[in-house]
Amino acid sequence: MRHFFSTGIVVLMSSTFGISGQCAEIAKGFVFHDLNRNGVRDAEEPGVPGVAVSNQIDVVETDETGAWELPSRDDCVFFVIKPTGWMTPLNAQNLPQFYYNHKPNGSPKLKFPGVDPTGPLPESIDFPLHPNPEPGKFQALFFGDPQPRDQRELDYIGHDVIEELVGSDAKFGVTLGDILFDDLSLFDNNNALVALIGIPWYNVIGNHDINYDAVDDRRSDETFERYYGPSYYAYSYGPVHFVVLDNVVWGGSKPEGTGTYTGGLGEDQLRFLENLLPHIPQNQMLMLMMHIPITGTADAEKLFRLIENRPYTMSIAGHTHWQAHFFLDKEAGWRGRTPHHHVVSVTVCGSWWRGEPDERGIPHATMQDGAPNGYSIITFDGNQAVVDFKAARRPKDYQLSVMAPEEISRDSEEETFVYVNVFGGSEKSNVWMRIGEDGNWMELAKTLEVDPNYSSLKAGEKDRILLGRPLSEPKNSNHLWKTRLPPLSPAGVHRIWVKTEDMYGRVFHASRTIRVR
Repeated sequence: MRHFFSTGIVVLMSSTFGISGQCAEIAKGFVFHDLNRNGVRDAEEPGVPGVAVSNQIDVVETDETGAWELPSRDDCVFFVIKPTGWMTPLNAQNLPQFYYNHKPNGSPKLKFPGVDPTGPLPESIDFPLHPNPEPGKFQALFFGDPQPRDQRELDYIGHDVIEELVGSDAKFGVTLGDILFDDLSLFDNNNALVALIGIPWYNVIGNHDINYDAVDDRRSDETFERYYGPSYYAYSYGPVHFVVLDNVVWGGSKPEGTGTYTGGLGEDQLRFLENLLPHIPQNQMLMLMMHIPITGTADAEKLFRLIENRPYTMSIAGHTHWQAHFFLDKEAGWRGRTPHHHVVSVTVCGSWWRGEPDERGIPHATMQDGAPNGYSIITFDGNQAVVDFKAARRPKDYQLSVMAPEEISRDSEEETFVYVNVFGGSEKSNVWMRIGEDGNWMELAKTLEVDPNYSSLKAGEKDRILLGRPLSEPKNSNHLWKTRLPPLSPAGVHRIWVKTEDMYGRVFHASRTIRVR
């Protein structure tokens, strides 16, 4: 018997045996209190009872000694589901080490390497935990699609987002997929960069994080598994239970497959979630994290059937490169008592690092809905959550922009509109405008249109030599309001004041000037 380490998990080698006449194996091990934090289960270190462990389908809880057993397969990942008040080890890049990759023969040979051969099933797979005080109210960071093509764009991420987050009070962060933009050799550099923030960091797989030369969906996650372990998993923090989902289905490389991906979960993952839910208290908040929005996931209604009887659910995704809040109801296939809040997060790369560079050489990367690039901050408090839009390198209260002509004529009979883009706005937001210090507040109407400022930026590209990549075509914004500008007099400069109240009752302000001739 010999000891060795695999992703921070203590492993003891053993032989295999059959079950019910089938060529199956049973994996077993312990979840233990790592008193000296050395990652090894020493003789005096007790097991932790009642902790959930999974093989990506089944979920069991450890017994009073901390022991667990699960069926094994030739290619699977075993992982502990971190309970509230405990933490798994972190590696040098602040990645949680909560899993053991079981691939006896290793990953198939692909352009980007996967997992090295792990050999026979170990005799004992032991998961270390250490106590971790966790408050009932805390913040977490969510990165939608950083998506760097190369080291230069990793540097953009560093200067645009990472530098302002170093030393963050958030308890952990999550990248919601498209960690990279196809070049999976950049995982190490990306992980080292994000680690500078100084908090544990979890990862969701995106369609640009898969092995495109894999012949099927099951083998498309090999490089992701090398760095991050299972492509779907779960953990608790404080009063919230978090579930990472893999809803990218790879059709297989050509000519064997389609060479395309679709949005879906598949039966194994749905079975995992079905087996997990009985271990989560009914009144605990359930937070689902995925790459493709739930509205673009083919078997979303099967997911809904599993969770819609729970009173507190929420989900977040990236992928689209525009920001939105959806409140899913019967029309979307949701049958829960109250609508399901689904957030499509702002992306770190905005419009794929498109647009002209600023004085630091970083493209403005304005998203197709007119919102700036950035990330989401969610404050969890018991079974409630407050979502904040954070624009990269901007103050926290930079939450809206006001668009109006630079100059108008008092004699013009043409209608003039004022537009307000509330970056994190939703159907539950309200927006008002007034002219000058003493004007009356008037309410703006929500509209589904293209952001005029983004259209202007795009149209202006044809009149000059571009220093960056051209912007993508504009899309209708889910967070745009407008109203007619009332007649203004006298001639001179006037100030337009705007305020918005969000779904949480918070008020944000902005203003701009307009000339009247």
